Parts: sequence; structure tokens; C-alpha cells
Amino acid sequence: MSRLIVISNRVSVPKAAGAAGAQGGLAVALNSALREHRGIWFGWSGQETEEFTGHLDMQRNNGVTTATIDLEPQDIDEYYNGYANRTLWPLFHYRIDLTEYDRNFGEGYERVNARFADSVGPLIEPDDLVWVHDYHLLPLGSMLRQKGVKNRMGLFLHTPWPPARLLVSLPFHERLVSSMLEYDVIGFQTEEWLGSFLHYVDKELGLDVNEDGTIDYNGRTIVARAFPIGVDYKEFVEGSHSTEAKDAYEHLKASVRGRKVLIGVDRLDYSKGLGERFESFNRFLADNPDRAGEVVLLQIAPPSRGDVASYQQIREDLERKTGHINGAHADVAFVPIRYVNRGYPRRQLAGFYRAADIGLVTPLRDGMNLVAKEYVAAQDPEDPGVLILSQFAGAALQLTDALLVNPHSIEHVSETIKRALEMPLAERRERHEKLLASVRDEDVVHWRDEFVKALFGDEDDDVIR
Repeated sequence: MSRLIVISNRVSVPKAAGAAGAQGGLAVALNSALREHRGIWFGWSGQETEEFTGHLDMQRNNGVTTATIDLEPQDIDEYYNGYANRTLWPLFHYRIDLTEYDRNFGEGYERVNARFADSVGPLIEPDDLVWVHDYHLLPLGSMLRQKGVKNRMGLFLHTPWPPARLLVSLPFHERLVSSMLEYDVIGFQTEEWLGSFLHYVDKELGLDVNEDGTIDYNGRTIVARAFPIGVDYKEFVEGSHSTEAKDAYEHLKASVRGRKVLIGVDRLDYSKGLGERFESFNRFLADNPDRAGEVVLLQIAPPSRGDVASYQQIREDLERKTGHINGAHADVAFVPIRYVNRGYPRRQLAGFYRAADIGLVTPLRDGMNLVAKEYVAAQDPEDPGVLILSQFAGAALQLTDALLVNPHSIEHVSETIKRALEMPLAERRERHEKLLASVRDEDVVHWRDEFVKALFGDEDDDVIR
């Protein structure tokens, strides 16, 4: 049986089942595959070293082998904070106004990808399958090919892929995309992002794209497909019935004293549309003064990428909006927005989701958005909450029975909040039943198996189970 070599920017060290802060569904699914296939998870340790040595820290935890390297401060600044998070991330989320083009960023990005290739290359055995993840490592496959690696290799992009008219603003975009064509399988979250990629390959690179979406390139055929990612449904549902989840549920319910709860859980990022979400909630409160004291928005937003100026600005803007809205609508015993800058273990989140009457998931652009699926999985089917979901999230293509909104339209979101609060129980149940079927049937294990099946090519009998 072939081993699976997973490569990503960061490595998720497996934790024992039920451990506090246990990792999300993606890590659970990949760790399960790695255990079954004697695989290795390789990536950056998250630590700095004064001088890069290529030293590998090999560990084995709960049946999974991890291999990590440390990076120099310049590497982190140029590759991670720079090209990955100040160039590719905003560009891939259609924020060309925030995209920074800096030659040093590009050089650092290629240097670190080369260091990844140098370090992981010797670990790859002839029959291994190599699975690379996300925008941090787009050219890694090409660099491994240059080192003589002939293995089947796949890339999965967790973010959107921008339209060609935006991507061409990236210096050396042809070289970057051409390097991606050294993979055997390229996966995207949705048909929309896949279509944008194939359009670029056709119009900008002049390559033949076949009717089945495969690409002919240098005598090879590359498979490009949509593989919508899901949550670990079984694990999340079990977690939602845990003591930690029940305690979180009771604590939130008691604290709001009978008020309706809207919940948002997002990393602090401009792609999540948090400012627009707060403005929409403010509009709802202003337009419905009779209900203003009956609803609470709980926004959980752990900080991220604090070294990037645009993220510091987001935090300042949200704190200012929170103060303004609470000042306008609060009284001595009540504030309408609870804005929390910290993360919570998944089981506690499951309890918060279950206690919330509305899941408010309104990113401006998102590759998938698993919070939407987690919210659905956590609901009580007898009395489920309502999911309000951005039409620009990848999940909207699957979760069509959510209330889909344009997050740029403050009025639309405000009106949809009112509709959700007034939705009859029968309609809530009917919508939830259909949403739950999608979340359950297209979970993270299904996603993993489908991608690995494509990576195996014709060896379907060896797919990870």
C-alpha cells in the first residue's frame, strides 16, 4: 500500500480524542489517512531559527509521523507575512486594492518553497503519494519534479481562485500557474473557482482544456476538479453531545436571559465581512426598535496575522463599530453585541452553535466556510436554528436551503435577520433536514477519499478507507 505524504505550511500534531482544543475536521481526516497509510505530515514548525539548517524535527504522536523545519525571520517575513498573506491571500479573495507586489516577497516565497523541496524530497519513497495543500506552496510540485521526484502529486487549494482579469495583475503569473501544472491533480473547492482556473489556462497559457476538464501539458494530462470540503460530521455531532458542549450551551442560554442569539465565528480577516455584518445588525436594530432588546449578536473572532497592518486595522475598526452600536442600543442590563477576540475549543463552539437561533455566516468571499456546516451539524433537529449564508461563500453552492444573502447589502442582510427570527418551526425543520443531508453525506472523509482516488489515478482499489 502506498504511503501518503501530506505537505502544508503548518503541521497539525494529532491530539488524543476529546483533548481540549482538539483540531478541526481537516486535521482529523488527514491524520486518520496518515495513520492508515503510514504517512508523514511535513511543514513549517511555526518556529524561528537564526540560520536555516534544514534540520528535521521528526515526531510520532497518536500514530502519525510529523516532520517540521524552522524558518529564518527573513523567510517568515517575506514568504509568510509577505507573499502568502499580503500578495496571494488578498488577490485570491478579489481584494486587489489590498494586494502588495514586492520583489522581495516573491523571492522569499520561492526560496522557502525550495527549502521545503530540499527538506521533504529525501523523505519521499518511490511509491508514495504526495498531497500538497494551499496557496503557500503552489510551486512546490515543480521544484520537487526538478529534483527528480516522479511520484503522483496533487495540490488542493483551500481558497478561491480569482478571475483571469485579476490574476494577470500578479507579476510573473504565467510562471506561477505553469509551475502548478507539474501536479497530476489540482483540486478546488467549487466549480466556480475551477472554471476561473481553466479559463486562465485556456486564455493566458493557450493550453488545451478537454471537455472533462483535464489539461494537456508537456505530454501529460492534468486532472483539475472541484472537491468541496466538508466537516468531520460524526466527530462534530458526537462533540455537540459532550459535557463541554452542554455546559457551553447552558452558559450562553442563561446569560442572554431568553433573548434570541445570532452567532458568528470567524478568524479576524477582511474576507469575512465582519464590518458589513456589524453594520447589517445595526440596521436591523434601528429598523426594528421593538425587537432591539430581544436579540444578541455573539461574534467570536480570534486574531490572526497580527504582523500585517491591514489586520491591525480590521481589529481597530471592529472595536470602534462595536462601541458605536452598543452605545446606541444598549441599556444598563443589556448590550446587543458581544465581541470576543479569542478562540474556543470545538466542543464549546458546538454548544454555542446549538444555543444560537441564527448562524450568521456572511463572508465577502470564501473558498468554502466550514463554520456554516458546523452550525448545521450542531442544531437540534426538533428545534433547529436558521443559517444565514453569504452567496459568495463556497458553501452556498451546497447549502442552498440556507437563507442566502448578499453581504454587501446592509438592507438585505437586515431584512433576512428579521425573516429568520420570524420563520415558523415547520419551515425551519424542513430547511434544516435538507441542509443536514448535504453536510452529512459530503463530509470531510468523503472529500478526502474523492481527492485521493483521483490522485491514485487508475488504482481505485487502493483508495484510503
